[in-house]
Amino acid sequence: MLGVLGGMGPAATVDFLAKLVALTPARRDQEHLPVLAGLLPQVPDRSAAILGQGPSPLPALRHNLELLLRGGAQAVAIPCNSSHHWHEALQAECPVPILHIAQATLTALADADGPVLVLATRGCLQSGFYQRHLEARGLAWRIPDAEGQARVDQVIALVKGGDAPAAARLLDEWWQGMAGQVGSVIMGCTEIPLAAARGPAPPFRLVDSNLELARASVAHGLLQGWLSPAGAEAHG
Repeated sequence: MLGVLGGMGPAATVDFLAKLVALTPARRDQEHLPVLAGLLPQVPDRSAAILGQGPSPLPALRHNLELLLRGGAQAVAIPCNSSHHWHEALQAECPVPILHIAQATLTALADADGPVLVLATRGCLQSGFYQRHLEARGLAWRIPDAEGQARVDQVIALVKGGDAPAAARLLDEWWQGMAGQVGSVIMGCTEIPLAAARGPAPPFRLVDSNLELARASVAHGLLQGWLSPAGAEAHG
């Protein structure tokens, strides 16, 4: 059974679950992945903590992870990029695999052409795990300048505040100015795809971290036999 440590934010978790269901090769209810999802939003702000501007979310993440393990989770997905700053610490204490969102996302960039722009929270960029994974694969990367990051911050805040259409308009304006400057863009905050889905396609390749984490989760479930009839019966 897959455990989903969610709620950071709630809309992004719902988006992850929808993508998980859509990607699952099932023809009936019983052939879908067994999933235990926790929508647990009372976790201190991850980006603020990385920047030294707020309390660490690690105790809350540990507590919520334990809830999933007690519920029978045999692998865990966390549809929040910034939380992966603590992936190593969580995995060190966790007896089941915690799928890494950056590793899943970079699988979609095997044929990347041109620089890869990483859009994420300030904390996620400060953590640097996307940059390290890109460098390990020999891929050139960029992050937004000060004006661009302010735009990204605003897009994320609008989505978290329930105004995805306004976020989409803001993002589309920025997309047009980026034409020809990058080959691919990693949407490294799980709120950004919710805005991008409301607007026209940009003039470059978008890589959705939430989608790729869902894809990795389905692939893991297939390897574990969770989608077989026997696996479905074993998990109710």
